[in-house]
Amino acid sequence: MSRKLLLTHSIDHTLLEKLKTSLLDWDIIAATTKEEWTNHLVDAEIILGWRGKFDRESVSKNKNLQWIQTWSAGVNTLPLEQLSEQNVTITSANGVHSNPISETIFALMLGLTRNIHGYVRNQTKKEWDNRDLTLEIHNKTIGIIGVGAIGKETAKIAKAFGMHVIGVRNSGKPEHYVDSMYTSEQLDEILPECDYVVVTLPLTDATYHMFQAKQFKQMKNSSFFINIGRGGLVKEDDLIDALETGEILGAGLDVFEKEPLPQTNKLWDLENVIVTPHTSGSTEHYDSRVIEDIFLPNLASYLNKEPLVKNVVDYQKGY
Repeated sequence: MSRKLLLTHSIDHTLLEKLKTSLLDWDIIAATTKEEWTNHLVDAEIILGWRGKFDRESVSKNKNLQWIQTWSAGVNTLPLEQLSEQNVTITSANGVHSNPISETIFALMLGLTRNIHGYVRNQTKKEWDNRDLTLEIHNKTIGIIGVGAIGKETAKIAKAFGMHVIGVRNSGKPEHYVDSMYTSEQLDEILPECDYVVVTLPLTDATYHMFQAKQFKQMKNSSFFINIGRGGLVKEDDLIDALETGEILGAGLDVFEKEPLPQTNKLWDLENVIVTPHTSGSTEHYDSRVIEDIFLPNLASYLNKEPLVKNVVDYQKGY
């Protein structure tokens, strides 16, 4: 019986041809709907693109499944305990997002600082109001909470604005473009120093609701909070309180505890908030980076029966 790869995303024909060239003797099943992929969940050896609508019972019965390559950096939506018991290797799309997300981070920071979001609202009303524009981003302090691929690119861009860069990562290991590095246990120490707090962390048991009322109280009243990680990193009601009471000056948010963001959520109406619909990682180069930069190099190792080297998820850490 032929070995099988299940592909659950529509990709350019040139990328599909690269897969076929690398897997000449394999069945490559391109299936983007539940009706198309259901029968293949029970026997695919590799799944390229995890879908939340997968029948997990079918996956659990799959004795051939060896490797899942996700289409996202986060893996918190996968049944990690089940897949760990099946001894399935998971690789993420970490690194694909560093360019578009770092661009979004600075779009949010600059928009809030220069009141672009306010001017857009005024434009719809044909209202000329140039009051209260005083802030600039140059030479301010940015705290990057999670210095992975996205955090490193953000730090590099920050230096173009002459910013002082503070980083937080579990290892505390120094990083180029980061002036001082701290561990997550030292988060409360650095928050009072930051003019911008940028969160790029994955969602795990350890990071769930990392930002609550206590953390917002420690931030400057003139500071901005940017979250492009996961909504569950923030206790949303506490963030709303901080924004309404002036504990922080504003927020740029691409992720939320519940998505799509309910129309009844107060964040929609707060004038000191920019809401984007979980699109910070969207880019014209997404598919090619997943396939060419991550999957194909790992596939070469896999076919040679060597350990995968790129973006292998640590089940203990959850990322």
